[in-house]
Amino acid sequence: MSFCGRFPTPWSVEEADGCFIVRDNNGEALIHVHFQDKRGRKKGAKLFTRTEAEHIATNFAKLPELLRKP
Repeated sequence: MSFCGRFPTPWSVEEADGCFIVRDNNGEALIHVHFQDKRGRKKGAKLFTRTEAEHIATNFAKLPELLRKP
């Protein structure tokens, strides 16, 4: 059984405080993608921009669909 087969589709993306969360159809959080918010964080932290994090989360949510294609 593949990774995607264990988590019901469709997967969705929601924005939370400083991150995007990809959830399966049961609401289980699969991944959190953190980003640099406008308030700023520690200078040593290398975080994605909001746009980068959104793209990563959105593409991750498409994995089940992409893996089904021949």
